[in-house]
Amino acid sequence: MELTIEDTIKWMQLTNDKIQKNKEHLTALDQVIGDSDHGINMARGFQEVMKKLDAATYETVSDVMKDVAMTLMSKVGGAAGPLYGTAFLKLSMSLKDSQKVDESSFAKALEEAVQGIIMRGKANAGEKTMLDVWIPVQDYFSANNVKADELETIAKTAMEQTKELKATKGRASYFKDKSIGHIDPGSASSYYLFTSLAEVIE
Repeated sequence: MELTIEDTIKWMQLTNDKIQKNKEHLTALDQVIGDSDHGINMARGFQEVMKKLDAATYETVSDVMKDVAMTLMSKVGGAAGPLYGTAFLKLSMSLKDSQKVDESSFAKALEEAVQGIIMRGKANAGEKTMLDVWIPVQDYFSANNVKADELETIAKTAMEQTKELKATKGRASYFKDKSIGHIDPGSASSYYLFTSLAEVIE
């Protein structure tokens, strides 16, 4: 796997397409255990990301990630903006000055991103948050020769497993046991992000 500037922009484009297409689905998930705004917020955020990326030219992958981070932080409401923004900021910082990113650099950057989400969200694995997708994906990148179909399967399985978890962090934690049986909205948007990356790798 190697990510170029073009690949990174394509990754964001595919993520935006999926989020726009599944905006209602994300909102429906968030209606059950959240504020009902995850779909709207993410759709607005990624639409703005694409406006920003389309209007700029880039020297490095890290610069693309930085613009994604800043746009998500300023345009996505709720907890998702700061969490996704932090993740992309950490990716950007870890990949500083890279015009092309190889698999091991990306694995290391993902590790930094996960740590950033943990610090910002004060959450960890098993608490029914986006981390329940990010951590298995990061583990996969750290241990493997990444294959697109495997990446997609890992992200999807991880998202589906949040259904059985009880939320102990964020808005969903107010629902206690009632949060069990529902997919976490942040894990669903993270699935769209990583399945889009799988398409780019393919």
